[in-house]
Amino acid sequence: MTEIVLENVYKSYGSVEVIHGVSLRVESGEFVVFVGPSGCGKSTLLRIIAGLEDVTRGDVRIDGESVRHVSASERGLAMVFQSYALYPHMTVYKNMAFGLENSKLPKTEIDRLVSEAAEMLQITPYLQRRPKALSGGQRQRVAIGRAIVRDPKAFLFDEPLSNLDAELRVAMRKELSALYQKIGGTMIYVTHDQTEAMTLADRIVVLQDGVVEQSGRPLDLYNSPRNVFVAGFIGSPKMNLMDARSVEGAFVAGSDRIEVPPVDGVVPGQEVTLGIRPEHLEVADPETADFAARVDFSEQLGGETYFYCTVEGIPQLTVHRIGQHPVRNGEHLHLRFDRRQLHLFDAAGQVIANGLPE
Repeated sequence: MTEIVLENVYKSYGSVEVIHGVSLRVESGEFVVFVGPSGCGKSTLLRIIAGLEDVTRGDVRIDGESVRHVSASERGLAMVFQSYALYPHMTVYKNMAFGLENSKLPKTEIDRLVSEAAEMLQITPYLQRRPKALSGGQRQRVAIGRAIVRDPKAFLFDEPLSNLDAELRVAMRKELSALYQKIGGTMIYVTHDQTEAMTLADRIVVLQDGVVEQSGRPLDLYNSPRNVFVAGFIGSPKMNLMDARSVEGAFVAGSDRIEVPPVDGVVPGQEVTLGIRPEHLEVADPETADFAARVDFSEQLGGETYFYCTVEGIPQLTVHRIGQHPVRNGEHLHLRFDRRQLHLFDAAGQVIANGLPE
């Protein structure tokens, strides 16, 4: 298995710098997901690792050896693209065998490798078909199979599921997770879909504007975001974020007062951002509630319910409840923050506390 290290990597296109000093270590056998909004630099970083982009400054090391001046074809990595990049005139077998044939492997060895990968990916019945006769999910399996037969040092995935419909994306996520468990190996996966990141990754790297905002295990990022950006990006639906002002023994958000115990480092008059996830807004009695919210819209999904609410002076709040809770639009809910799950950020967006005492 393979360790990949980025050392203070910068990337510029002319006078425009798009990657700003990224340092990162992908451990041998680790499944790391780069996630962030469009234009954050995640695909550029992946292409730098693959050797498809040069670094402006810094270095890339594979198993301790610098590959800054090593071509993509000589790095021993396999990349799976969003567009599948299959040869339309070749059969599935030929697409998977093409790189091996160029390496002058014996025919019997090529047959064995293609057969094993096809069986693993459940595409054996399609080996004599051409890509146009396959569904999107089948084409993606072929692209992954073409990578597997090469026995690469590491697998690089560039938004491989973004062309698939929602149901097929879920199925392919399960298959990719099972594949990782089966073959192991170092994998780096790029996506803008944080649900994919949460379900697939050993470790998530959150990027914004060419900078690593936070790196860690999925639930660590979910429960303990380092800043407002990570708090708002990780989680579906997003964390509720609202501006507030500290007063003695409370925060004032909109026209409501939220009683809290003293917080170290916070003084009266300080401007802060409060964060609370939808599942941590509790429906309470009027006497114990922090505020009353008007329900603008609700989603009744059978096993769970989402309320999208308005509170005076506060942006829309999303409330998540397990089960069926029929509430009409325009009705009011009395809501209370779970203090243990309340996130607090300073004026610069950096975390002060992830959870307060009751």
